[in-house]
Amino acid sequence: QVQLVESGGGLVQPGGSLRLSCAASGNIFSTNVMGWYRQAPGKERELVAVRTSGGSANYADSVKGRFTISRDNAWNTVSLQMNSLKPDDTAVYYCYYYPQVAGYREVWGQGTLVTVSS
Repeated sequence: QVQLVESGGGLVQPGGSLRLSCAASGNIFSTNVMGWYRQAPGKERELVAVRTSGGSANYADSVKGRFTISRDNAWNTVSLQMNSLKPDDTAVYYCYYYPQVAGYREVWGQGTLVTVSS
């Protein structure tokens, strides 16, 4: 079983910054995708940014140039540096893990709340 532990959420003013971190533990496959999705009230969950253990990344258009995803440990950790935060970034952010092995499902963290408000 895989467990994802998130940290770094909180309250920040518009234009401010936060850094989210996630660590995976358990039966981890070294070849995987990790990253972040988010869900705001009344909206569906959406991709924010993901990065493979091989180094390639994908960002939502709404966060390009403001957010940076990194893999401090290429196989079991991921961080999201969020700069120039906007009120529309307010959401619960969920860590995401997907082993690149046939037959295995994605795993989600419990979520950490990011609130961007004056």
